[in-house]
Amino acid sequence: MLAKVRSFALAGLRGQPVDVEVDISSGLPQFEIVGLPQATVREARERVRAAIRNTGLEFPVKRITVNLSPPDLRKEGPHLDLPIALGILAASGHVPADRWQGYAFVGALSLDGRIQPVAGVLPMAAAARELGVECFVLPAANLAEARVVEGLNLLWADSLGEMLDIVRGADRPRPAPSLAEAPPAGKAHAQAAPVDLADVKGQEHVKRALEIAAAGGHNILLLGPPGSGKTILARCLPTIMPPMSRCEALEVTMIYSAAGLLPPGSGLVTERPFRAPHHTISPFALVGGGLRPRPGEVTLAHNGVLFLDELAEFSRAALAALRQPLESRVAVVSRLGAAHAYPAGFILAAATNPCPCGYHGDRHRPCTCTPLARSRYLGRISGPVLDRIDMHVDVPRLTYQELRAATPGEPSERVRARVAAARARQARRLAPDGLSCNAQMGPRHVKRFCRLDDAGRAVLEEAYESGRLSLRAHDRILKVARTIADLAGSDAIAPEHVAEAAMYRTLDGQASAYR
Repeated sequence: MLAKVRSFALAGLRGQPVDVEVDISSGLPQFEIVGLPQATVREARERVRAAIRNTGLEFPVKRITVNLSPPDLRKEGPHLDLPIALGILAASGHVPADRWQGYAFVGALSLDGRIQPVAGVLPMAAAARELGVECFVLPAANLAEARVVEGLNLLWADSLGEMLDIVRGADRPRPAPSLAEAPPAGKAHAQAAPVDLADVKGQEHVKRALEIAAAGGHNILLLGPPGSGKTILARCLPTIMPPMSRCEALEVTMIYSAAGLLPPGSGLVTERPFRAPHHTISPFALVGGGLRPRPGEVTLAHNGVLFLDELAEFSRAALAALRQPLESRVAVVSRLGAAHAYPAGFILAAATNPCPCGYHGDRHRPCTCTPLARSRYLGRISGPVLDRIDMHVDVPRLTYQELRAATPGEPSERVRARVAAARARQARRLAPDGLSCNAQMGPRHVKRFCRLDDAGRAVLEEAYESGRLSLRAHDRILKVARTIADLAGSDAIAPEHVAEAAMYRTLDGQASAYR
């Protein structure tokens, strides 16, 4: 007897429909799964067998063939356990298969028949709505996540026995589990305590640079000795960025769902991601990939901040892999004949010491490094990577007197209001082209929206020649100047806006000395 159950699989960040076809025939007892299943899917044979028996039903002692169609799509993860079990029960006559016409099922099974939550429910639910699925059936622990998708009918259960009651048409009240918003989108390690710009004493010029970076979506590098406050300043960056729109929040939630980083019971992610991987991270973990392709840190930081502390300590391979996502805002991963494009629209906030000992240029401690050691240290940051960082900011260590004299700074909320106003100006200007901030502008937009008067061109020419800038750095100065003008509420870019933007390219003139 043949039965068919609709389910889904993940291909990158998208849900793809999968038909689970089950055939039970006479012959020696055998249980085969075909259709490009990976190890976690092949292991479903034992989980399904035990779950059916422990639910009080008889497992058919016959030849069972399960085909996962389409056969050329790799199937991974335990979410196909439930549709495979239902297909076997339908093919053996335990449940009527016509009950779930138009339904789709996902869920993992434990040996006692309980239905376990699975990763990637949100992309699958979104694909189910696009395909017009009548009802999406899922584990109860994934309900809040699936409810993010509007206009989709949902059913849920805690066990295989409860699921059988549903497909048999049992009509009984089902109280909805309580919904919870997701915690701040996963940090790379333990969550740090909340920070606010008002908690940082002094460093007003760095706070100004962070405001510009947040307003225009610009990448920023903080250069200074240990203890100067680079890390806490970088952690303040998400607190001054505008709140995510629903579209942005849905994108982030989709990513964390596919990566399996949404805790059970979590709904829409509402806070911007802040990812801070260690400098020993591999290129695959940074940009995505591996034997089982999955999103990397650049994708987990989408619509948020990727903080790379001790940038010069990252491997050359990892920094080289970072170049393409920085430029295109997409991470393309090709593995085993399949290519996946993961979104990577993040702000890069990097920090580094100026030399191996960390104290070159410090006013209080002498540097013990030779000139050659200093040049080699910063030379680890390749020119192409440095060229893609819009703003380079020196972060000096404060003296005790400066620390005592420092007055409380502006709270993040007040800075965020100015940033949001500048972003609104950019949105009105760039939305027709599908862009949201100045950092996303291409050469055509720079030529159109970053026009300078004679005085502004003179300032830019002097910075270009004295700093030995590249064409990319030239355009990035114009983009930053456009953001500074937006923060000032000006339609025109004034010479002082260009001068301030050029001031944030401090490492360009030294690049040749570092390499």
